[in-house]
Amino acid sequence: MNGRDSGGHAGPRRLLGIDLGKRRIGIALGDVETHSAAPLTMLSRARTTDEDARVLTRLAEEHRASGLVVGLPLNADGSEGPQATLTREWAAAVAKATGLPLRFRNEHLSSVRAEQRIGRPARGKSGGPPSAAQRDARRARIDREAAALILQDELDATAGMGEVLPPVEVRAAQRGTS
Repeated sequence: MNGRDSGGHAGPRRLLGIDLGKRRIGIALGDVETHSAAPLTMLSRARTTDEDARVLTRLAEEHRASGLVVGLPLNADGSEGPQATLTREWAAAVAKATGLPLRFRNEHLSSVRAEQRIGRPARGKSGGPPSAAQRDARRARIDREAAALILQDELDATAGMGEVLPPVEVRAAQRGTS
């Protein structure tokens, strides 16, 4: 990640932040120069990791992103459980398929923080509970916001350190190095 686009021209360095869920993937876009991250979109998980990687490759190209920051679901004590292992495997496969460097960031409580940030759910039309469509839209917003929080945490942690995402071998990422 040298701050150049595929044509070798200097340009903004951007990262995709990823909040991986069992059914959805929250995506955020961050700028290394301004140290800011913003929610981008929510994707439904594809049937295969290769399909997820194709979509993420397209998003990275569209937004000129040159790295991935994937939220790692650590336990409260910092240990890794089965979901962290699955996340590492998925992320390593996606990084390999996209050719983008990868960094993991602890995502503990990111969804809770996202819910607090966006506030209470809207009421339904008659003042009752929200409709299914409203619940789905809120869940998608929480996923996008969680991805932005994960990415912002990475940008804040690496501010002033120069290169944010040094190339990480996929093999190292699978071992637990981040």
